[in-house]
Amino acid sequence: MNDNAKVVAALLAGLAAGAALGILFAPERGSETRDKLNDSLKDLGEALKERTAEQLEHLNDFKEKVVVAMKAKVNKGQQVAEEALEEHA
Repeated sequence: MNDNAKVVAALLAGLAAGAALGILFAPERGSETRDKLNDSLKDLGEALKERTAEQLEHLNDFKEKVVVAMKAKVNKGQQVAEEALEEHA
């Protein structure tokens, strides 16, 4: 996980904790507090899903770049090997 992802994860966790504490100490009925807490947790879950999807997309992009680079290296290696075989044949 890169530094930006860590910062975002920490920020989301802090926001969730702050929201939960704020709701728990709010002078409201228990059912209202539970509903607000449930909504906050759903929002946090959605935010985490979105962030995870973004990170997976970045990983897939990186994987594709690595695959393309490796194929280029393999092709170059094959060319060099073929040229060497032709020179010594």
